[in-house]
Amino acid sequence: MVADWRQWFVGAEGRIACIVAGPCVVENYDISARVAQTLLQACQELGFFYIFKASYRKANRTRAEAFQGIGDEEALRVLERVKEALGLPVLTDVHETIEVPAVAQVVDVLQIPAFLARQTALLQAAGATGKVVNIKKGQFMSAQAALFAAEKVALVGNRKVFLTERGTFFGYEDLVVDFRNIPRMREGGYPVLMDATHAVQRPNTGAGVTLGERAFVGLYARLGVVAGADGVFMEVHPQPEASPSDAATMLSIEAAVTLLRALRRLYEAR
Repeated sequence: MVADWRQWFVGAEGRIACIVAGPCVVENYDISARVAQTLLQACQELGFFYIFKASYRKANRTRAEAFQGIGDEEALRVLERVKEALGLPVLTDVHETIEVPAVAQVVDVLQIPAFLARQTALLQAAGATGKVVNIKKGQFMSAQAALFAAEKVALVGNRKVFLTERGTFFGYEDLVVDFRNIPRMREGGYPVLMDATHAVQRPNTGAGVTLGERAFVGLYARLGVVAGADGVFMEVHPQPEASPSDAATMLSIEAAVTLLRALRRLYEAR
């Protein structure tokens, strides 16, 4: 694991980029480890720095009966096992200040979900742990508002922050990406990722299920790199259609590896 967290985004020769990828939610160890091991190998071969991601709990599902997780303690144990087995950094979401201390004992990156990106107490609790904090730009926020969120973390003495673009509400059941947000957020001095998975979602549909257009994940990832993103965030699953969360937008492992090769060529050309 690279000691200097900024080297996750820019290596000594300026050619490394960060890939954050994994299943939407922790389902079991086997799925998590399979995704993490395959993507780690691909990223090492291609010169990317890899962070494994999976939500240990889904706290913002549309309907109350939707799958929220396998249990907090069990899910955190899975993340810890993946981290120890493969020697890579791990990212997961936190939703309330009370969760932060326990989760911070396990993971390397605390992620602030987009819906919670204005929550001052949560941002500062995450920052106070000294862990790296990834702030998802809210679907309702401008680039400048996202920088204000980053400032809240910096005010507790932690500037180990990166920001992630994930689309903006376009009506009630669609998202649109303003790629100007990437260079605008980078002006704050923080690395910026392009979340190509959540940006293609169609949230809060009448059926109570978040849908989306998986076919555009690769396009949004490539456009994010062209716009200057320091890395790409995407969700990956061995069988996306079988996932209990975000089944419509996750990539298969094979599709993700193919996309990584295309992204490397773009970074080399940039």
